[in-house]
Amino acid sequence: MRFNPVIQAAIDLTSGALGGTACVLTGQPFDTVKVKMQTFPGLYQGFADCCRQTYAQVGLRGFYKGTGPALMAYVAENSVLFMCYGFCQQFVKKMVGLDKQAKLSDLQTATAGSMASAFAALALCPTELVKCRLQAMHEMEKSGKIIQSHNTVWSVVKGILMKDGPWGFYHGFSSTLLQEVPGYFFFFGGYEVTRTVLASGRSKDELGPAHLMLSGGIAGVCLWLVIFPVDCIKSRIQVLSMHGKQAGFVGTLVSIVESEGIAALYSGLTATMIRALPANGSLFLVYEYSRRRLMSQVEAY
Repeated sequence: MRFNPVIQAAIDLTSGALGGTACVLTGQPFDTVKVKMQTFPGLYQGFADCCRQTYAQVGLRGFYKGTGPALMAYVAENSVLFMCYGFCQQFVKKMVGLDKQAKLSDLQTATAGSMASAFAALALCPTELVKCRLQAMHEMEKSGKIIQSHNTVWSVVKGILMKDGPWGFYHGFSSTLLQEVPGYFFFFGGYEVTRTVLASGRSKDELGPAHLMLSGGIAGVCLWLVIFPVDCIKSRIQVLSMHGKQAGFVGTLVSIVESEGIAALYSGLTATMIRALPANGSLFLVYEYSRRRLMSQVEAY
């Protein structure tokens, strides 16, 4: 059944928001460890050491620093991502001469997801900036880069506005865009290819929760393996720009490689891979089921 484009966009936006919420709730502790290790790799000997030190410093709540901005970031990103994903699928169909009701190939679906991610980056960058700064605030104070830490969302937001104005929220935007566009090609591509393999000739819509979780988890692994070095650079720019003017993408990349080596670009990868399976599995599971439920309710009226 064809829906009014506005109704379809509202369904996709709502489903994306619910999926983003599930992603944060299942993966936030690992995301915090990732950001800490990306930004200050010299302070930790590995994933386990970072977890131990974080717990020793501020207890369990230390793993949930930045959860508010993380929820805003992922809800905003996935709402825009999945809403634009629907529009981009229609655009790709038009470009390749397919009927509006036709199914896209896995490659075409990946292309639509990549295009949608460019719009999602606009929503993600400001909230991701606040989240990353809150998560690494203890390390910034400990390293002497700032005198007094900001422990609330509002204090971080106020600090950005006073220091850099509204454009300050887009520190690291070029890095965000550079990671999102190619990354989400592999994200949606990995998801659709895995679903195709698991369906074994059946309709993908017949796959159950376990298969959707697995497909989403593999999609997350594909995404992070591709974008992780770029995400590391983005985290550095967003966090260290608190201390003063930070070099751009290329300058930060050169600085990291020269002073710390290429391995530093992969600091925190273990935490990210552990997080990818449950977090992205939950994202797609909740997205698919909430979307189906909403569409069936609309059809009933």
